[in-house]
Amino acid sequence: MKSSDRVISGNEIHPNGLLFRRAAFFMIVTTTVLFLIALMALTLFPSGIDVWGILMLICFALTAPMTVIGFWHAVIGLGLMLFVRNPEATVAPFLQSVVGDEPIVKKTALAICIRNEEVGRLKRNLHLMLNGLIETKCNAIFHLYILSDTNIPEVSRLEENLSRELQDKFGALIGVTYRRRQTNEGFKAGNIREFCECHAADNEYMIVLDADSVMTPASMLRLVRIMQSNARIGIVQTLVTGLPSPSVFARIFQFGMRLGMRSYTLGAASWQGDCGPYWGHNAIIRLEPFTKECHLPVLKGEPPLGGHILSHDQIEAVLMRRAGYDVRVMPLEGGSYEETPPTLLEFIRRDLRWCQGNMQYFKLIGLPDLKIISRVQILLAIALYTSAPAWLFFMLFGMLRHAAVDEALGLLMLSLTLSMTFAPKLSTLLAVLMNQKQRKSFGGGRKILTGAIIELIFSMLVGPIAAVSVTMFVLGLPFGRQIGWTTQLRESDGLTWSTAFMALWFHGLIGLGVAYWFWTKEINAWWIVAPFLASLLTAIPFAVITASRPLGRLLATISMCAIPEEHPMFIASAPALFTPFYDGITENPVRESF
Repeated sequence: MKSSDRVISGNEIHPNGLLFRRAAFFMIVTTTVLFLIALMALTLFPSGIDVWGILMLICFALTAPMTVIGFWHAVIGLGLMLFVRNPEATVAPFLQSVVGDEPIVKKTALAICIRNEEVGRLKRNLHLMLNGLIETKCNAIFHLYILSDTNIPEVSRLEENLSRELQDKFGALIGVTYRRRQTNEGFKAGNIREFCECHAADNEYMIVLDADSVMTPASMLRLVRIMQSNARIGIVQTLVTGLPSPSVFARIFQFGMRLGMRSYTLGAASWQGDCGPYWGHNAIIRLEPFTKECHLPVLKGEPPLGGHILSHDQIEAVLMRRAGYDVRVMPLEGGSYEETPPTLLEFIRRDLRWCQGNMQYFKLIGLPDLKIISRVQILLAIALYTSAPAWLFFMLFGMLRHAAVDEALGLLMLSLTLSMTFAPKLSTLLAVLMNQKQRKSFGGGRKILTGAIIELIFSMLVGPIAAVSVTMFVLGLPFGRQIGWTTQLRESDGLTWSTAFMALWFHGLIGLGVAYWFWTKEINAWWIVAPFLASLLTAIPFAVITASRPLGRLLATISMCAIPEEHPMFIASAPALFTPFYDGITENPVRESF
């Protein structure tokens, strides 16, 4: 299907309207970035230009676009949440194409990709989703495919036992197929590619799941109905939120995500439109064009920057868009979940894998016939991980520079940068506080404000640690440093001090070095780097404390940093899907019959 063949129905945004939104967004982002660069130049050069100052300005210019884009996403999202009756349908008009009672006739594969996963948790998730689908009476159109890349014999035997158990229990109602590859060629993308080409012929659509994915039956049925009603859509990505967790780190992190994701996603969808994101899981894909058009190239050279692509999802999205099909995000909270990394070290490990994959995008910017917006998205994916080194080098050059700065403008720049950085969370927080029902779902105004303060401190401590990790990793990529495709840790019983020390000693050393430099130079502007120093100097105890399960259960018991799925108002109407997750987060688990 080509773009020229499309018919615009009454519930869709006319292309000219989307073009106007994109032009307007480009103009406000560009204007804001130029304003900030000019303001930084005035701050750095009150009495003349110097080399170190120019280097600082270049680094700042590299960090500014991501900060500004996030800020304007938040502003647009907040405006939609406060002043538009149905903000989701405004940015995602395809949602109005279904009402929820349309017959489902297209066969859909549930493709769950696994590699050396803890089989007990996989069993729990699959039982929950399959039982839920059977209760809807729409189970006949689904077929579960367990796509294994496991290379540990003991784990593969457990997977085989699980598949037989699922076939015995559900096989008469929902097809269950287990397939294990002998090699991990192409990583997860290669796993899915092999499935599409060899096993998916009987299915029209594919819902891609990770081992930690959980989706409600209603969410999956809605995705299928949307695809049936919109032949031009190739991918629909759900808004994935975190599941209840006993980990302090996961609990606070997903609370912050919940505050930031809605406004950010609404703002992004307002201009991305049919060039939306794909995050690699909890999404539905139209199989025919995906199989035909979304082949990933094997990059020239050796890993880490050559070979098979690690971060496959965004490239598959732009290839689907190149083929003439829309890629859409469904900006609705609820119904689509994942488990959040339980520790700081696991969060960093996942982030570095994404970093390596995104750095490979440098070789993909020139892919032929891409949409302009698609190329912008590739550049932004790269900028997501080049911003951290630029920020740290900005600080380094500032330490080496001896020229004076305008302190009043410097304070203004710091205030603006921090405000823009936290704008997505602050905007959603404001919208939640102004809505009685949403405020109650988070436990009330007092608890959400307390949680927001905790999360703000948490983010300010995590940010510099992650930035140092990413910077060291990026600098090591040209010398062969890589992280590869490894199994994610889904649950943790905590971190030992020795483990945290081995992973984060260099962060603390950098913090000590910066603190010593400021002390010997007797610089009065120490407050500018105080959050940075606090983060690095406390990195080891922070990692240990936030990995504590007892502390996490305490926070859950007092409903601190709680997400709506934990609130009694939600639990009373929630499906049985969530019972095992509630059982894990407190000493007095919820055991209601839903």
